[in-house]
Amino acid sequence: MSPRTTKADWRPPTPARVRAISARLREIYGVPLMAPHGDPLAELVLTVLSQSTNDRNRDVAFLRLRQRLGSWEAVRRAPLEVVEEAIRPGGISKVKSVRIKAILDAIAERLAAHPNDRPPARSDPLSLAWLADVPLEQARDYLTSLPGVGRKTAACVLLFSFGLHDVPVDTHVSRVGMRLELLRPGAGFEELHDQMLAITAPGQELELHVNLLRHGRRTCHARNPACGRCALARMCPSRGLGIAPR
Repeated sequence: MSPRTTKADWRPPTPARVRAISARLREIYGVPLMAPHGDPLAELVLTVLSQSTNDRNRDVAFLRLRQRLGSWEAVRRAPLEVVEEAIRPGGISKVKSVRIKAILDAIAERLAAHPNDRPPARSDPLSLAWLADVPLEQARDYLTSLPGVGRKTAACVLLFSFGLHDVPVDTHVSRVGMRLELLRPGAGFEELHDQMLAITAPGQELELHVNLLRHGRRTCHARNPACGRCALARMCPSRGLGIAPR
């Protein structure tokens, strides 16, 4: 298949093929055990901090931010340079500090403008717990309307916080999905998220996301994918083709 397939030419995978690939990934990587943690604002900030860094640096930055400032309201009110210094281990802290404060300001401003629409938890005036109680599309639209928040970040919040039917598509998931032809090669990220939702059975969101991501990190690399030792090689239309990195 061409590295870029038009929508007219694209044929989505059958449910049987998706199940077969999911089962093979499960044999390799198991079933991830990650219960929804119920803290959407923490997940939102954590996802911002994860950009262009590794998990360890992201976690160090997040812990420093929480330890130094204590609450999200304190982060919102803190001087920008204080937030920037706290998250410095996560990289590109100048950009991330501005984004985090912009998100918190937007949440606070909307709550002040419509205090009865989304009642917050008393313990946290910036709570996003209400997202679990509205239709999924409404929750997603709210999140993606916040500064710098796209479909992937919104999906992380909805899936990891509440276990809702959304699937984050990062660079690993999109690369592996395209090579396996689970996703349309050349599709944009909005379309990729829609396609992932279309092929993912309810209850399988976390497993499919995590196992595709693991496979992208360990075997199906952007450069020089290890096709020779890939357990999915017989199922992969792209095996040994030397696909250009995405």
